[in-house]
Amino acid sequence: MQKKFKKYLKKIKYPKKFEGWHLEGMLKGNSNNIFKFDLSNIIKTEENHYEKTGYFKSKADKMVFETTENWVILDVEELNNYMKIKQLTDVNFDDLLKDLEWNLYVKK
Repeated sequence: MQKKFKKYLKKIKYPKKFEGWHLEGMLKGNSNNIFKFDLSNIIKTEENHYEKTGYFKSKADKMVFETTENWVILDVEELNNYMKIKQLTDVNFDDLLKDLEWNLYVKK
């Protein structure tokens, strides 16, 4: 995933040690901001159940999900606040897309 997503970034840097993010950079054509992106893979755990693990202590700014047509980027701070307020440990991806305000879609 890292190799595919980095094509959409400029000014790329890599972490010196694990801090919950995989790439730092600026989205090409979409932003003047530099973000730290969590590119953890989604894992299939059951027939129709996939999961991605995040950490409240992560130093990532954004969490990236890959769909067939887009990269979906969520704000980690907003996601963490959402999880804490709703007292959730698991959440449905479609619910996140409806409930969170800072969602960015980058066309592949």
